[in-house]
Amino acid sequence: MPRFCPGPVDSPHSHGRTYDLPVTTVVNSASSSAGGLSPALAEATSSDSALRRFLHGLPGVDQVGAEARAAGLGTRSIKTTAKEFAIDLAIRMVDLTTLEGQDTPGKVRALASKAMRPDPADQTCPQVAAVCVYPDMVAVAKETLGASGVHVASVATAFPSGRAALDIKLADTQDAVEAGADEIDMVIDRGAFLSGRYLEVFEEIVAVREACGDAHLKVIFETGELQTYDNVRRASWLAMMAGAHFIKTSTGKIQPAATLPVTLVMLEAVRDFRDVTGQMVGVKPAGGIRTTKDAIKYLVMVNEVAGGDWLDPDWFRFGASTLLNDLLMQRTKMRTGRYSGPDYFTLD
Repeated sequence: MPRFCPGPVDSPHSHGRTYDLPVTTVVNSASSSAGGLSPALAEATSSDSALRRFLHGLPGVDQVGAEARAAGLGTRSIKTTAKEFAIDLAIRMVDLTTLEGQDTPGKVRALASKAMRPDPADQTCPQVAAVCVYPDMVAVAKETLGASGVHVASVATAFPSGRAALDIKLADTQDAVEAGADEIDMVIDRGAFLSGRYLEVFEEIVAVREACGDAHLKVIFETGELQTYDNVRRASWLAMMAGAHFIKTSTGKIQPAATLPVTLVMLEAVRDFRDVTGQMVGVKPAGGIRTTKDAIKYLVMVNEVAGGDWLDPDWFRFGASTLLNDLLMQRTKMRTGRYSGPDYFTLD
């Protein structure tokens, strides 16, 4: 199978980083281990003032450079064999999502069935990564998916606002895990973050991570409310230092949701975090990614910015409800030479 390996981008920012790490962090990177933070990062979380100094000590993101590089990556065209691989990879990266007040057990069962067999007429079509639902629908999704290998993800912690007491957020998380969730998508308290109460947000993530047990934790920033790329970078480092397995752009309930420049900043953060700690953290853009063309732009960015190690569903996901159908339409077109039409696949 051909690997998805785009060539270099003709952009003045293609081969450089938008920002560099503080020297004090880099020199302590050798003492990092898979089991914990380096002494420099551990010290940064020892108090509210220390964490504020660390996060605000990170050099500012070059807004013009980040947006120019994202735009350059978005112009990439890839060959047919690479496109076929990219479409199947994107399907495997989808967290097929329904987060509506009108969700019913029947809708969740249908979604889970689609997750396992996205194209019932083509047994070569891969499964998606996960089905993402509210906590009260986890058991339904888990029963339907069985031993298929498709994960069950659940939003928690007073999604989408994050406005609840910590004990309620932890109970929300524990309920989802006990119902069978493999992954928890939590939301940070944006009010606390924007007020500069970074240690409060950090400790909340740590507590939710503990409540997750063996379930993986995705931390949602709601980047449309964070206002600046600097805040996106700070939130990325804060969440990773607190133990997030994934960092996620958005709930899908606020616009703008996922964007290429925001995802670029987050990909740079996970790349640099691994350079410092040796630990990989995944990235999940969510909201507004609807077409195959959009998905491929993100995959190109992953390859160019973070590297090929992240081109895997364990390390990169798409939070989407409508993207899958377009991927399936494009896949059918490439395999048969004709479009199947939008009504060929079920509406989610």
